[in-house]
Amino acid sequence: IMKAGAGSPGPEGLAPVQVFILCEDQMDIIIHPNPTQSFFLINNMKNFIMEKYASVKGEQVNPGYDGSLDEPPHYEETSFSGTARNGYSTGEKSEFREVRHSVVSVFGHDTLDRVPNINFYRNPGSVSGHRAIRPSLQELHNVFQVTDMESVTPEEQQAGFVKFGWIKGVLVRCMLNIWGVMLFIRLSWVFGQAGIGLGIVVICLSLVVTSVTGLSMSAICTNGVVRGGGAYYLISRSLGPEFGGSIGLIFAFANAVAVAMYVVGFAETLVDLLKQSDAIMVDEINDIRIIGCITLVLLLGISLAGMEWEAKAQIFLLIILLVAIVNFFIGTVIPATKDKKSKGFFNYQASIFAENFVPDFRDGETFFSVFAIFFPAATGILAGANISGDLKDPQAAIPKGTLLAIFITGVTYLAVAISSTVVRDATGNVNDTITYHVICNGSAACQLGYNFSSCATETCKYGLMNNFQVMTMVSGFGPLITAGTFSATLSSALASLVSAPKVFQALCKDNIYKALHFFAKGHGKNNEPFRGYVLTFLIAVAFILIGDLNVIAPIISNFFLASYALINFSCFHASYAKSPGWRPAYKYYNMWLSLLGAVLCCAVMFVINWWAALLTYAIEMFLYIYVTVKKPDVNWGSSTQAVTFINAVNNALTLSSVDDHIKNFRPQCIVLTGAPRTRPALLDIAHSFTKGYGLCLTCQIFVVRVCSWIILNKGLQGGEVVRASGLGRLKPNTLVIGFKRNWRTADVTELQNYVGVLHDAFDFEYGVVMLRLSQGLDISHIIQLCHQVEKLQDFPFPPSPCLIYFFLPSSLLFPLSLPFHAQLPHCFLWFSGSVNSPQSSPATKVNQREVEASTQFQKKQGKGTIDVWWLFDDGGLTLLIPYILTTRKKWGECKLRIFIAGQAERIEQDKAEMQALLAQFRIKYINITVIPDVGSKPNKESWKMFEDMIEPFRLHEGAKEFASADTQKKEHSWKITDAELEMLEEKTCLQIRLNELLQENSRAANLIIVSMPIARKGTISDHLYMAWLDILTKNLPPTMLIRGNHKSVLTFYS
Repeated sequence: IMKAGAGSPGPEGLAPVQVFILCEDQMDIIIHPNPTQSFFLINNMKNFIMEKYASVKGEQVNPGYDGSLDEPPHYEETSFSGTARNGYSTGEKSEFREVRHSVVSVFGHDTLDRVPNINFYRNPGSVSGHRAIRPSLQELHNVFQVTDMESVTPEEQQAGFVKFGWIKGVLVRCMLNIWGVMLFIRLSWVFGQAGIGLGIVVICLSLVVTSVTGLSMSAICTNGVVRGGGAYYLISRSLGPEFGGSIGLIFAFANAVAVAMYVVGFAETLVDLLKQSDAIMVDEINDIRIIGCITLVLLLGISLAGMEWEAKAQIFLLIILLVAIVNFFIGTVIPATKDKKSKGFFNYQASIFAENFVPDFRDGETFFSVFAIFFPAATGILAGANISGDLKDPQAAIPKGTLLAIFITGVTYLAVAISSTVVRDATGNVNDTITYHVICNGSAACQLGYNFSSCATETCKYGLMNNFQVMTMVSGFGPLITAGTFSATLSSALASLVSAPKVFQALCKDNIYKALHFFAKGHGKNNEPFRGYVLTFLIAVAFILIGDLNVIAPIISNFFLASYALINFSCFHASYAKSPGWRPAYKYYNMWLSLLGAVLCCAVMFVINWWAALLTYAIEMFLYIYVTVKKPDVNWGSSTQAVTFINAVNNALTLSSVDDHIKNFRPQCIVLTGAPRTRPALLDIAHSFTKGYGLCLTCQIFVVRVCSWIILNKGLQGGEVVRASGLGRLKPNTLVIGFKRNWRTADVTELQNYVGVLHDAFDFEYGVVMLRLSQGLDISHIIQLCHQVEKLQDFPFPPSPCLIYFFLPSSLLFPLSLPFHAQLPHCFLWFSGSVNSPQSSPATKVNQREVEASTQFQKKQGKGTIDVWWLFDDGGLTLLIPYILTTRKKWGECKLRIFIAGQAERIEQDKAEMQALLAQFRIKYINITVIPDVGSKPNKESWKMFEDMIEPFRLHEGAKEFASADTQKKEHSWKITDAELEMLEEKTCLQIRLNELLQENSRAANLIIVSMPIARKGTISDHLYMAWLDILTKNLPPTMLIRGNHKSVLTFYS
């Protein structure tokens, strides 16, 4: 082992840092005399250690290896499931990388610059291609390096993906979902109640709602790549996770319950057939449960077999459904038999059309109640969008397939409406014909030779108003209508059974509800949500076992309508925000039409069922608040963000045209923290009285050296930064600064700049708040050391077991133990300062006190007082800030004590006047103390302490000859002259005396607030002013010096 010399002591008297690395093989001991550079040495000796280790093992190591290129540039990208923000999938390391060499570009020379390419714009985890990282600005701007790295996320393309086109994936699904049992069972009843005229209005109104929603959805779909999740994906990426997360959960649940609804509808129809054949197994309700559960198991099997099998089943069911519809229209032109005529069917007749055109509402039905019953037949337009992840081109397929499905199904409903071939009432008795002695009552049936007048006094079983199986009777072959009913229910159930897990999986992948992330996992080549299928199956079984979904049905319809409303609102909101990123390829939409669609959807929700609408809104609001409180770590560039920006700009402009008023004053602070982490106490106290009340900005000035003779911010003072900060009325009115603890050792120019900031603040009529802690505010030296030690976690240690021993100055041990918890394979880290309990050294205790003091305002303050020494009327800022602090939870147990200066002969009068003033201001306090002897002389010990403080900075011109004194004044103009001390003796005595009074009365206070003395420009030197501030706040609890801008910030007027 080779050993170096001990070296000389480092800066600030710290001992050298020694690093011992002991491994299986003989290694070197490195000792560096400078502790501030020792960890930089550790970072740079990586190549040395690896080369040593490789030479022993007989391996070659690239001497030009640059560890700084190990990590790819960080980009703030959307984090999709399993993908980190830097573009790597979870668990991936930097082995997925390639060297980015310079290339001969189209410009004719070698360059790292790349021409525009779609791969640079892909999101992490893109399934349509690899995501590439373009050269960063730093890579192009910094000094050229021989090799450069590029982060690439290789995405293995899984073969066998089943992707659907717009016909099979969207058109077929939407038509099957829209054509439900309503077409075959209830449509005739709707036209019987509302008549052909209002029936067409009902259909058209429903089509308006769905068509506008389809247009809005088309616009959103064509504004970027659409992934899996359907309505949830569209809403969440447009309006943000709050709206998307709330509607996504209830939409997935609604689809799961819809499976049960459609299966029960199928089971009820089948049980009716069994009842006609006298083949009931147990009883009607249990037969529905048995058939429903068996059917659901079969549908689940089809779904689990894969999307391809499910799509084939949908095609088969569509064929049956189309045949049933065609069968109905064929039946309308087949001449009616006597049996059908007795049941009210007479083929196409003008008299029947005229009679059925007008409404005939019965049994308390109204237009809106009939509309509420029909509208669910128009829903189902999201069936294609719900499987957006399984479409080849969702951007083109969803608009085309959805809008065409709405058109085809709408035409079908209208065609059925005008196919008026059945009268409203019929007896079904073939003998109810017109005889020669019967007078015709003028009805269409009477004109056609049948007398159904008995239906006016007794209930008839046939006709549009009485028979739900009218389409079966009219059709050419009745069983085909039954098959069509089965097809409609099963296809809708199958579509919902597939949609619910897909939507739920997309929601869980985004990890908005962390407890549901278990269901995000997919299986197989198509990433099938098997866990979601099981959950959907269990929910559907639970509702099938209920057997009666008449109460649940309107709630589900309202859930779907809430989704439609938010899709329309998303389109309107994105258009209203006018974000440059809103560029939909589909142009046939209008933002106001989308808003109308959203309003219509909300209105229809209340028309269908008002209490179900209220319940839907309540659930959605609860989930919205939950997601808002949880604040999921996602950023999708929603229109909500864009509108927030627009509102902020508009509000800022509005504020600019409004004059300030005392009642609306609030502290808007700029905090000169430097790097915010280095002075946490200063930022914490500013945050305490600005959070929820005003503005809080932090400021750090960087010195940038362009070359040896140009410094960009030479002479730049903090006051200039203060003046330049803010926007319109959103600008600071209060400067918050820390007390310069090292003012006696600081450079003259540095001190002049510090005091100059205070002068600038007063010139700009800012309030000033200065905080002093006895332990100091700056902990940058501790943070820097901890940061350097953390770098050891990236140290390339050999794979063999080793022991790493660090001998550090014991004063640095405490901060090291706070943030550093290295987990190094095969290695043990041992930090030590001395053999005999280094943690007990005085330097360690000092560092510990500094860290504890820096975080004291982050903790809840115990019972105590905030002592306010309101000595000068500055407009009330000295009183307002401590009052705000007492309204905070952390300071809630602290009470205000007010101290004022007064005269001995009128103490009670001064106290009464202050009590009256505070009562007018509505500020609570526990005590008012009048100090009558503020102007007394300080004691000799205090004065001696002050003289010793300023002695190094005094000129002492009185003890020198005139010429020598004059020369000294010119050379050291910043020093304190005897004349200055004599002129300002009374003010100096005041500061010293105040410190004595503060120590006498406020040593036990949690916080002391004191009126800040002002330094008149050109009258007092910088060092004397700093001595005032120092002696005033010396040896005290946390102290804030406050001086307002002498404009009222408190008022007792309403």
